Amino acid sequence: MDLLPRPRRALAHVSALATGGPLDPTLRVTLNFHPTFLDRLAEEGVYRSQFVTGTSNGGLTARPGGDRWRWESRIFGGAYDDAPADERPVYGALDHRRRPFGAAPRFGSAHLRLTGATLARSTFCYPDSFLEPEDFGVAERAALVALALADDQDALDDYVEAQVHGPVEIGRDVEALVLDPSFRGTEVEAAARALPCPVEWHGGFRLSVAELRRHPDYRGPEFVELGAEMAVDGRLDPRIVQEAAESGRYDRRHVKRVWHLLARFGAPATA
Repeated sequence: MDLLPRPRRALAHVSALATGGPLDPTLRVTLNFHPTFLDRLAEEGVYRSQFVTGTSNGGLTARPGGDRWRWESRIFGGAYDDAPADERPVYGALDHRRRPFGAAPRFGSAHLRLTGATLARSTFCYPDSFLEPEDFGVAERAALVALALADDQDALDDYVEAQVHGPVEIGRDVEALVLDPSFRGTEVEAAARALPCPVEWHGGFRLSVAELRRHPDYRGPEFVELGAEMAVDGRLDPRIVQEAAESGRYDRRHVKRVWHLLARFGAPATA
């Protein structure tokens, strides 16, 4: 697709910083998220950045002069400093480990798997951009996979961040929306079926309270107890956690920590 001048400048800037050989063209970028906005996604047909939506499963710093704005200014050589919100890139991760539940599950149980064509308009960094990385890549030059594989990172932090430039249109740029099976037969599935892309299912995140209690040091014992309180029939899954977040009974920042526990210790097998 033809990119506007700002995205072209951003890609050129990162390309000049990139090293290494070309990416395996069979790899895919995935956009992990909690499936709470599928109705809007179906209505608009475009996946929006945090600068447009004002929401995020990470930090909320996408505003002029905020941390996300500053990180983007640094990474993209100022290309987006005066850009309208809907022209900025969207964030995902390169699924170099070929995980069925997406490359960066810390950001949600669902993901959009993008087409191979989007690799050509994606830039990459390792580690996450909030850590102000020094290593960058593009499809033609990306030593980042080797860096990530050699690094001893926690399973929720081992992703190669991807920034996709230009609009991500669901009907054109998405191979599939992949959901957790806890959402079968729910309004989430109904909304997903309205999207102009295939719907697939991964193996499912599941965590028993007994297993949860084995990890009090991961995010803190208070979040283990919160997860045990939220559990249904002695277990957690993404639907249970999402319903807890939407109930108004819990601080969403605390629910996010419970999700991290579920994502880290309740992930489906990858082989």
